[in-house]
Amino acid sequence: MIQTTNITKSFGSLQVLKGVNLNIEKGKIISIVGTSGAGKTTLLQILGTLSRPDDGSLIIDGKNPLKMGEKELAAFRNQHIGFVFQFHHLLPEFTAFENVCIPGFIGQKPKAEVEARANELLSFLGLNDRLDHKPNELSGGEKQRVAVARALINNPSVIFADEPTGNLDSKNQNELHDLFFSLRDEYGVTLVIVTHDRDFAQMSDMIFEIKDGMILK
Repeated sequence: MIQTTNITKSFGSLQVLKGVNLNIEKGKIISIVGTSGAGKTTLLQILGTLSRPDDGSLIIDGKNPLKMGEKELAAFRNQHIGFVFQFHHLLPEFTAFENVCIPGFIGQKPKAEVEARANELLSFLGLNDRLDHKPNELSGGEKQRVAVARALINNPSVIFADEPTGNLDSKNQNELHDLFFSLRDEYGVTLVIVTHDRDFAQMSDMIFEIKDGMILK
């Protein structure tokens, strides 16, 4: 699903990534762990095509996003990649249902298809009674589940999650952990998750530890 070779990235004189090599299989849950400042989020942003490396290669689902122009890359990201962040980043003026539909509409998919998919996902995530609620009417765990549904709306090849449980209490953390495994089993989604949660990381199919800009495993 994802292969990187010798990915490097610097910010000024600070080299954050120092030759990262990864091979991530389809349909697996992968955890990337490491201390603050080790390069986890920088790596995730490059894997998710939100940032470009200084050097190295990146293949996602057989495609090379580093050779794409910005317009082609934006379309690739919309169609193949989903994101879940520590803070849900839902649009406050829209309902849960509308927030989930937005990436599908951006991808110019038929309205009926997008809405049917949003209903399916929100029902699967236990939110069928929250469709018309705006973000300020939802709990922290509900907001994050809406964000997960939004990430899934275009049937992405992979979901990248950056500390997705970092803003949740322990009950909602455990529920989101269980949800990720359900998504893998139900939809065959590949998940790449940056996390400080070692307990969750130990449950993953594979753990990559990053230290001083390099993968230890």
